[in-house]
Amino acid sequence: MQNADLPLFRQLSDNSGHYRDPLTAIDWAQLDTRSFWLPEPALSLYGLPEYATLAPDIRQRLSQYEFINVMHAGLWLESLFLQRLSRRLTPALPRAEYEYFLHELREETGHSLMFLRAIESSGLPLPRHAWRAPRLADFLARHAPASSALFWLATVIAEDIPDKFNRHLRNHADSVNPVVGQICTLHVIDEARHIAAARSKLDAALGRASPLQRALLNPLMNLLLRQFVDVFYLPPARFYELAGLTRGKWWRRLAAHNAVHRAFVNQRLAATLRVLEGYNLKPEI
Repeated sequence: MQNADLPLFRQLSDNSGHYRDPLTAIDWAQLDTRSFWLPEPALSLYGLPEYATLAPDIRQRLSQYEFINVMHAGLWLESLFLQRLSRRLTPALPRAEYEYFLHELREETGHSLMFLRAIESSGLPLPRHAWRAPRLADFLARHAPASSALFWLATVIAEDIPDKFNRHLRNHADSVNPVVGQICTLHVIDEARHIAAARSKLDAALGRASPLQRALLNPLMNLLLRQFVDVFYLPPARFYELAGLTRGKWWRRLAAHNAVHRAFVNQRLAATLRVLEGYNLKPEI
């Protein structure tokens, strides 16, 4: 790690020092299934003629399962990061880096516990294996060398995309269940530090990358981007059925071709794509 990074990691550790377990910070009694968990314009079917025909309770239930989908994406990504990062914690690491990543492991573990508690507290049916991670993105995230530009690029993507979505939800907290707003707020506060650390590591990794490694980054990055955006913004077909819609595959295909939802997603992605372009990469969705 470059010496210039040491002050950043010390500052991030200081900011993480006042830790509060999200399980005790959230008022779980406010979580219910009689309210929207996502603003309607964020739903994958919003804007379609078919959506206008859905009963209000179906729309609410769809919003709940779409937020559960977001939380499952978070559980997947955080489990990968916890596994990969914990293996790197050795006495050989500079103390400032070692200490900060211990803070980050604690915070990411708290997020996963928070997501699990929200899913369990909802009382909504969720069959085992109803949600699956995208295979290629999962493989790359598990096997990319932990000090490589690809690993830290994947980390920046995996943290920045949910962060921009959470910030949008915070701006529309009056239209969703209060617990959703609390979850998003806690996540945004911690992820600001995590993104700063990941970008610092990516900067250093890119500085070490060979021309061949840099050339390979664009296609791999775009694979990761497409698979992650797809799994994050479009729930599995089974989730549509659990929300009360028969023929889940048909509804998911409608959502995948929904121009209104695509415009919503592109608006959320714009800032992340600018970050990637700042590294002289060429993101394509």
